[in-house]
Amino acid sequence: MTKEDNAQLIRVARDKTGEPIHTEPLDLGERVRELRKGHGWTLEQAAKKAGLARSTLSKIENGQMSPTYDALKKLAQGLGITVPQLFTQPQNEKVNGRMSVTRSGEGAAHATTTYEHALLAEGLTKKQMLPYRARIRARDLAEFDGWVRHDGEEFLYVLTGAIKLYTEFYEPIEMRRGDSAYYDATMGHNVISVSQDDATILWVTSLA
Repeated sequence: MTKEDNAQLIRVARDKTGEPIHTEPLDLGERVRELRKGHGWTLEQAAKKAGLARSTLSKIENGQMSPTYDALKKLAQGLGITVPQLFTQPQNEKVNGRMSVTRSGEGAAHATTTYEHALLAEGLTKKQMLPYRARIRARDLAEFDGWVRHDGEEFLYVLTGAIKLYTEFYEPIEMRRGDSAYYDATMGHNVISVSQDDATILWVTSLA
């Protein structure tokens, strides 16, 4: 895949996730209430999970008390998030319940001379990562127009066959089914198939 092909693929995802983020004052009580309701919990259930009194949680949600840091830690742990996430403004979407299923053989196709991509979870907007399945057509590094580089980090998992991962700062690595690699995507990288049939891999690229 050429650098232009890769840039286009990443741009396809960024066009759907690159909406500007507007920071607004956060109402902690309202945020906690939304998180609790997102789990479908009553005050009693949420208070029990957080190890707080029901009355304490009620006062927090209604802005009647300023919780201590210890209470915030318990609350975050009970909700299954971190303390900073308690103060993170949701981006105009439900906190919980996002899911997208891509069946075997499905996925938005994006073919190039070296790779054949199938974008996964195509229906989800505002994704923080781009998952895609790729069939590796290339058999020689000379088939690429230089290194592929782009923003973010990348995870690679070999599904079938065998590949060779070339990177700008490391020796080439041969990888087989079940092997994986995580690397800085701003570092030049390319992948070729070294098996008789085209190898297939799962790629996940961060969009942050």
